[in-house]
Amino acid sequence: MIAADRLQSVQEYYFSKKLREVRSLMDEGRPIINMGIGSPDLPPSKEAISTLQNVLEDSKAHQYQSYQGLPELRKAMADFYGSRFNVHVNPTNELLPLMGSKEGIMHISLAFLNVGDEVLIPNPGYPTYTSVTNLVGAKPVMYDLTAENGWLPDMNALKQMDLSRVKLMWISYPNMPTGARINEAKMQELIAFAKANDVLIINDNPYSFVLNDNPTSILQVEGAKEVALELNSLSKTFNMAGWRVGMVLGSAEHITAVLKIKSNMDSGMFYGIQKGAITALQSGSDWFNDLDEVYERRRELMFELVDKIGATYDDNTAGMFVWAKLPKGAKTSEKFIDELLYEKNIFIAPGTIFGSNGEGYIRFSLCVKEEKIKEAIQRF
Repeated sequence: MIAADRLQSVQEYYFSKKLREVRSLMDEGRPIINMGIGSPDLPPSKEAISTLQNVLEDSKAHQYQSYQGLPELRKAMADFYGSRFNVHVNPTNELLPLMGSKEGIMHISLAFLNVGDEVLIPNPGYPTYTSVTNLVGAKPVMYDLTAENGWLPDMNALKQMDLSRVKLMWISYPNMPTGARINEAKMQELIAFAKANDVLIINDNPYSFVLNDNPTSILQVEGAKEVALELNSLSKTFNMAGWRVGMVLGSAEHITAVLKIKSNMDSGMFYGIQKGAITALQSGSDWFNDLDEVYERRRELMFELVDKIGATYDDNTAGMFVWAKLPKGAKTSEKFIDELLYEKNIFIAPGTIFGSNGEGYIRFSLCVKEEKIKEAIQRF
């Protein structure tokens, strides 16, 4: 059986392939320290876990669930946005729970893109934006993010592009992979750009509560719901990556379009997970402060490691990664990370997996325990 033509437009995800190599080295007995993946190693709150455990005997727990999620989950998500971002949405029709925000990238693309439509994708940026665009038969159009411009969209450059076939624009702030923050003025510029060019902007926003004292949402801009959606997730904020709980927020019209796709592709998430997510979303400030304390200690150690390697970095970023420029004399990102992998048994991500503008950069994950970061430092 010959696979569908659409598979010719995508490659196996880099981490899927590279981690097989890393696991193979570990099977050989190599003491690999994995700093490449942003998979939280800290547990969810005890309260969230307890809630999940306690509902397993509930008569509703093992039935099919609503595609729109429990009403109380939608309310908890809306309340979270109201209290943490000062963004107010109607939980009935302006918010849709997702099984992780990654599925939302596919749902949104299927809901709004026809074959041949164009999509503005950040370079560097999350590779899934490009692969999903290709899978649905649309055309990725890269726009540059550079260190010189603070890893923010260059509005003048965007306005000079041919936007006649562009329907969607992906942004991600705090930025992945660079950790750059966005300010209110830039968000206002983006919303004005979207309105002027009939473009739907989607902000992929899972990192707002990791080492960030000023959480931002594109929906904070007045009138943003007309032309913007926001994806968010409990994966990083509440250490619930494996639970697969996300959400998309926006106008009732846009959310209804996404629901049409979702309801034909999956069912509602497990009842117990929804209940646990509600508990997590109601966490107090201590949860966020404690999380930041852990990541702050790790980041300081990671900075020490990056200094040992001879790379340079911006220490005023958000999120759970350190984005660093290669040491002088290093040839390419992928060659450099392979040297570290085979000579020092340390795996980090090359910037090139996020786009051509990632060449010359490497990314370190903070999802590594302090003792492992110290061990990596000792290897230098």
